[in-house]
Amino acid sequence: MNLQTFKDRLFAFGSEHGFADMELAYVREEKFACSLFETEIDSYNTSETYGIAFRGLFKGKMGSAFTEKMDEDSVTYLIQEAKENAEVIESDEPEEIFPGSQFYKQPDFFSEKLAQVSIVDKIALLKSTEPFVFEADKRVTAIETFVIQSSEVERGLLNSKGLSLNERKNDFLIALSVVVKENNQIKNGFIVKSTQDFSDLVPEQLARAAVEDGISQLDAKSLKSGDYPVVIRHDAAALLLTAYSSIFSAENVQKGQSLLKDKEGKSIASPLVSIIDDPFEKQGLACRSFDDEGVATSYREIVSSGTLKTLLYNLQTAKKADRQSTGHGYKSSYNSSPEIAPTNFFIIPSEGEGNLVAKVEEGILITGLSGLHSGANTISGDFSLAASGLFIEGGVVKHAIKQMTIAGNFFELLKKIEAVGSDLEFCFIQMGGNCGSPSLLIKELAVTIE
Repeated sequence: MNLQTFKDRLFAFGSEHGFADMELAYVREEKFACSLFETEIDSYNTSETYGIAFRGLFKGKMGSAFTEKMDEDSVTYLIQEAKENAEVIESDEPEEIFPGSQFYKQPDFFSEKLAQVSIVDKIALLKSTEPFVFEADKRVTAIETFVIQSSEVERGLLNSKGLSLNERKNDFLIALSVVVKENNQIKNGFIVKSTQDFSDLVPEQLARAAVEDGISQLDAKSLKSGDYPVVIRHDAAALLLTAYSSIFSAENVQKGQSLLKDKEGKSIASPLVSIIDDPFEKQGLACRSFDDEGVATSYREIVSSGTLKTLLYNLQTAKKADRQSTGHGYKSSYNSSPEIAPTNFFIIPSEGEGNLVAKVEEGILITGLSGLHSGANTISGDFSLAASGLFIEGGVVKHAIKQMTIAGNFFELLKKIEAVGSDLEFCFIQMGGNCGSPSLLIKELAVTIE
C-alpha cells in the first residue's frame, strides 16, 4: 500500500470512529557505519528504518499510536490504539492539529553528489587516513576510535486539514581519536568532521589535526588555582552551549525550570553576544523546513546583542503564552511526543575578531570539557566541569595544564564574555538540535588545578 492510499484509508477509518482532526507523520532513515582497527574493518553496519506516527483528536483529547507497517491491519491498529490512548489522558492542556503556515521555504538539504559516494570509497577514506596518523608523530601509540557514518533521512507530515509536507537530507561524519604517549603521560587527540562534500575530507589533514590535538596536551604542568581570564575554544564552547540550550525552551520556562522567565526583551548577556537558530545553516546537522507539528521553520534571532528576543515555542507553549509557535516542535523519534528543541543553534562569530589568545596576558585556553551531564545544572545555571587546557602567557600558549575543574554560572558567564572569535564550529552532538560556537574570551572563571 502506498503512502497516499494508506493516509486516505487511515483518515476515513478514523472519522468513522469519532476522530476529528488527524495527522500522519513518517520517517525513513538509511544508515551506514563502519570502524577501522589496525588496518582491518572492525565493525560494519547498514540499516533502514521506517516509522509512522498517527495523532488525532478524539473527544477533545489527542490520542497517538505508532507502527512500522503500511497495511490494512495497521490502519485498524492505529485508530484503536490512539482512541484508547485518548480516553485515558487526564491532562487538560489544549492540543491541536496545525492547519499549516502561510509559507514554507523549500531549500534542498539533500546532496546528490554525496549520495553517489560508494561504500568502497568511504572505507577507502578510512584506510588511507590511518598511515598518516602514525607518520604524523612518533609519539602516536595507537588509534583509539576511527569511525565513519553516513545517513539519509526522509520525513513527511500529512493531516486531515490538507497539509502535506516532506523533505530529505543526507550527511557524512568521520571521527578519529588517537593515543599519544611521552614519558609517563598518555593523552588522547580527537577530531570529528561532518560534511555533505566528501572531497572536503583530506586524509593527511584529518590525521594531523587529531595528532596535534593529542600532542598539545603532553608535558602538562600544574598551576596555582584561582580566578583566571579564560578563552573557551570553539568546540568546548559549543559543548557548553549544548548543555544549556534547554534554558531557551518555553516549556522549561513555563515549568519554572529556567531562569529566563520574564526575560524576553531584557538583557541576559554581553552586548557582544548574539545567538541565532537557523534551520537552513548547512554547516549544522539539524536542518529542517518544518517542525514535527507542521509549523514552518525560519531564521530567528534568539539573543541579539545581549538581549533575549524570544524563547523557543511549540504549538502548546505558544498557545499558553498567547503567541505564535516559533517552529520548534520536535520529536526525538517517530514514536515520541512533540517537545521543544532548537535546529542549528549557535553564537554568531565576530568576523573582525583576531586571535583571542593574543588578548590574554595571563590566562587559560580551555580545549575540552567533560562531565556536562552531571556537572551542569540547567535550572540554576551553576556548573562544575572537568576541563583540559593550555596556559597562556603574554598572549601565546606556553604549555598544557594538568587536569582542571572550572566552576561558574552559565547566566553570569554570558555576561562576562569580552570577545567572540571568528572560528565557528558545531559540536555534532545532537540533543534535539545542533549547537555551535566560536571561541569565547571570558573575563574570569574559577579554576581549580590538580
